[in-house]
Amino acid sequence: MKFRNAFFLLGPLVFVAFGFYTKNQDLGEDILLRAINMNLQNAHYDPISIDDDFSEKAFQLYIDNLDANKRLFLQSDIDELNYFKTTIDDEIINGTSVFFDKSIELLEQRTELTERFFEEILNKPMDFSKDEIVDFGEEIPYTQSEKELKDRWRKYLKYSVLTRLYSDYKAQEKSLENKDTTFIPKSMDSLQAIARKSVLKTHRDWYKRIKRLDRKDRLAIYANSITTVYDPHTNYFPPEQKEDFDIQMSGRLEGIGAQLQEKDGYIKITNIIPGGPSSLQGELQANDLILKVTQEGEEPVEIIDWRISDAVKIIRGPKGSKVTLTVRKPDGNEQDITITRDIVVLEETYAKSLLLSDEDGIKAGYIYLPSFYADFQNPKGRFSWKDVKTEIEKLRDEQVQGIILDLRNNGGGSLDDVVKMGGLFIDKGPIVQVKEKGRSAHILEDRYPGAEWEGALVIMVNEFSASASEIMAAAMQDYDRAIIIGSRSTHGKGTVQRFLPLNRTLRNKNIPDIGSIKLTIQKFYRINGDATQLKGVQSDVIIPDNYMYLETGEQEHDYPLPWDQIKGSSFEKNSHSISDKIIKKSQSRINKNATFNLIEENAKRWEKQRENSTYALNFSAYSNAKIKEKEEGEKFEKIGKEKIENFNVSNPGVDIEVIEAEESRKKRNSDWVNSVSKNPYIYEALQIIEDLN
Repeated sequence: MKFRNAFFLLGPLVFVAFGFYTKNQDLGEDILLRAINMNLQNAHYDPISIDDDFSEKAFQLYIDNLDANKRLFLQSDIDELNYFKTTIDDEIINGTSVFFDKSIELLEQRTELTERFFEEILNKPMDFSKDEIVDFGEEIPYTQSEKELKDRWRKYLKYSVLTRLYSDYKAQEKSLENKDTTFIPKSMDSLQAIARKSVLKTHRDWYKRIKRLDRKDRLAIYANSITTVYDPHTNYFPPEQKEDFDIQMSGRLEGIGAQLQEKDGYIKITNIIPGGPSSLQGELQANDLILKVTQEGEEPVEIIDWRISDAVKIIRGPKGSKVTLTVRKPDGNEQDITITRDIVVLEETYAKSLLLSDEDGIKAGYIYLPSFYADFQNPKGRFSWKDVKTEIEKLRDEQVQGIILDLRNNGGGSLDDVVKMGGLFIDKGPIVQVKEKGRSAHILEDRYPGAEWEGALVIMVNEFSASASEIMAAAMQDYDRAIIIGSRSTHGKGTVQRFLPLNRTLRNKNIPDIGSIKLTIQKFYRINGDATQLKGVQSDVIIPDNYMYLETGEQEHDYPLPWDQIKGSSFEKNSHSISDKIIKKSQSRINKNATFNLIEENAKRWEKQRENSTYALNFSAYSNAKIKEKEEGEKFEKIGKEKIENFNVSNPGVDIEVIEAEESRKKRNSDWVNSVSKNPYIYEALQIIEDLN
């Protein structure tokens, strides 16, 4: 969430009040950590006490960041490090680094040891007829001895080889079934040798990258373990990582059009950029974990435990080139997804609309809004509230009888735009309350009488609707202006972050760039006084989705800020209140809908598979499990792939000439119209519009 005025509000506090001198021009680690600490204490929305409790939390986060999968440290190493469990606060204040030094010393020892492990293990044939399992659960203990650690590595590497072996075996089977005369089948021993060689190369590459990490890289991990205790969105960014943050998968470079984050040793997809190559290809989704990356004509590269900056470098690439991502879906299944890299089409990230109808003859307008975008550098640029206003005008000219605003997967954006956008649907009044540290809440309101649209309104949300999306949905719900439909609640991110350059803290201007800190500076509240933090916005009508039984949203993170309440602002509800009968009618319709029942059944399947952390290392058992997974998933494959009967979807007349003028735009529009015509969620939103008329 961006705030144009936040910089000026923070300026005197951040850049003047806690500046300090440094005598030496060479940057010391104590200078960096003190600068971070002073920014956190002075500018964070809810600074915490730097004490033993803080130290224990930072300690555990740091250990988890170093060895998330417990394949490096022994229990004896952890016992040795536990001596420092309550000393991090003292080291920050005193400018010492005894704990950090010790952790790096032990880490380097174990890295050297485990490198010998995988070389030895992968150079020998493996027996896949034995009945063994590997456990990837978070609760597995640290190993007690080097022998036990080596056996953990053996099982982990055996699983890596098994997955590759099974994939190659199935590909060979398919070639034989297709009677490919050019194909020469290989024995299982040969296939295994190829698989072991591939896994060996992957781990050699990984250890090369590990050895390239210098002390500054390790320090960044340590610093982020400290910042994350404040809240999950407060992080330290060294100069080069700040640059990567600004450009990675954001649509401003040639690539696949996805946003990533590091989580528990994996590279996780957090968002698919609308209109980008991944979005148009359609298979890569938020919450997918990237396991391997394969360039055209090359061997797969496993990226588990990679740094995000390294992962981005091999996932990005020139326009027209192809990359294959091996991902683990939230249900545990693995899938190869090939994406042709391209420049993200910016037009697809803007608001756009369609006309919807069915046999009942009620015409509704559908507005898709991927984010609350705003071009602050260019007053004549694109602003989401202006674009939504334009789409409303188009739909009104088409004489629609209701509007559906789709905020699903909308992660937020400009505060100014969401306030102005809210004003398009109400006469006038407050939209959101914003609170800074030590100050009373400030009410942001629509001051202009009159609404752009006064008719029926439905707002669609899901677990990934966050920040500004939650402000919009909450305001319209509080005014009784719209029916909110979707997942049980939205994401629950009711905070705003701001990047602050750490060098502004230093009065010595000769110090080189030491990076930036992104920290939480404000909190949002609904006009009724409730925070959106953690709880999000509860939907009026709950529609099943694949994530409904999985833990998602803000509560998934460590140390999120709490939910609370403040005094509500004064506002007048919509004079034409929404009948509870309409909400109950929709919920009843959903409960009886075969497609939604199937989606909920699939969600339960995902939950069950997510709970399983053990996998067979026997080829037959593994193969049977994969076959069973495929069979169980077959009946769910048709979800969203069949056109809904009598569901008519078309473009507003004024858009057709622009769409027809360019083949690529025409193709993208055709794909979009086709996907909407198969979407049961949008179809149900249309039924609610009909009920409201």
